[in-house]
Amino acid sequence: MSTVESTRSATARSPRVLERAAVRNWKPPIGFAAFAIIAVLIFVVGARGGVTTFLLSTDSDIIQLPAVFADVTIVTTVVIVLLFLAAAASAYLSFRARKTPLWIIAVFAALFLAAFLTWAASGATIPIPGLLVGTVGLSVPLIFGALGGVISERGGVVNVAIEGQLLAGAFASAIVASITQQPIAGLFAAVVAGVLVSFVLAAFAIKYVVEQVIVGVVLNVLVIGLTSFLFSKVLAPNAALLNSPPRFPRLPIPILGEIPIIGPVLFRQTVIVYIMYIAVAVVWFALFKTRWGLRLRSVGEHPQAADTVGINVNRTRFWNVSLAGAIAGFGGAYFTLGSVGAFNKEMTAGAGFIALAAVIFGRWDPIRATLAALLFGFASNLQNVLSIIGSPVPSEFMLMLPYLVTIFAVAGLVGQVRAPAADGKPYIKS
Repeated sequence: MSTVESTRSATARSPRVLERAAVRNWKPPIGFAAFAIIAVLIFVVGARGGVTTFLLSTDSDIIQLPAVFADVTIVTTVVIVLLFLAAAASAYLSFRARKTPLWIIAVFAALFLAAFLTWAASGATIPIPGLLVGTVGLSVPLIFGALGGVISERGGVVNVAIEGQLLAGAFASAIVASITQQPIAGLFAAVVAGVLVSFVLAAFAIKYVVEQVIVGVVLNVLVIGLTSFLFSKVLAPNAALLNSPPRFPRLPIPILGEIPIIGPVLFRQTVIVYIMYIAVAVVWFALFKTRWGLRLRSVGEHPQAADTVGINVNRTRFWNVSLAGAIAGFGGAYFTLGSVGAFNKEMTAGAGFIALAAVIFGRWDPIRATLAALLFGFASNLQNVLSIIGSPVPSEFMLMLPYLVTIFAVAGLVGQVRAPAADGKPYIKS
């Protein structure tokens, strides 16, 4: 009798055991251990002495924070120990079939970054406000592109054409703003250009049921080729008339702009950046708190059910893909009206694809996609700062850094995330 009961007890427990084993995720501890070993190779094998100075304030801040002096040897040694402890804690949680908390991942990344900056800038000075201001500047088009990607893909259309929408917006804004000498007119032109590109994407993907990824790639190639041709034949010979747009000035917000660190980063920006803050909040609120957002998500998750309750699936997709193109085109205007000040060939330099990666990394959520875009912008600006201060890291690796972060984030950190169920699937009403 006892043998039968024990067998039944084991049988009853086995699903729980299997379930518990199934939820064990060893990816975080393996990743932590790998980065801890990389830290040892960098900070011990390539050990550097000296002191790194971190400036926390600018001359116009109300409160002047003192500079921070970090001894390279001490900081890197302490961080290596903490990284291995974090890896051990993550391994213990995985063994107990528990998820590694997000705060541990964030602290781990912050420690590794702090040690890397201290090591790379040994004997030099890093202005933290300048590093973060550059991060926001490089992230602006990525954020607008990511917002457009979230809207499009939440509606069920894969938007690989973000690159083309950004580039078209930059091109149109440069020409119109140059002719009118009004940057506001350039913004409207950028929106129209982004919508035109998205019209083509929506028409072929929704109406003619062409493979959406292929249409997006072809559109990117088309816009790159067309803008490059027009730049060489039209803009370059007439640069004074057609490629000299006025840029938006920085508009510091009183008091807020003088707060240390966050003041220069967030509140000494141009109109485009302030509009970006509003756009992120509005898209999030509209997507999850309004009837429009519910309809959009329904056609991206279950178009048959949406059609059953009277929602015109293809029309909803078409107009929201157009809206996504308008937002991305607006972001493209930042290149010419807020950053560079003139249009150049292929000046987006793959920003649309990084924005698409931010959409995936952010799990099709506006806030998370914005944070992912800021991460990629930080990686891009970091390679600029370290190149200026003469970091020992090879310049070729520094140029690869933003794309390495993109690949690692999407392949290593995202894990098994689920896109909207009908994303990329055309809807044909039966």
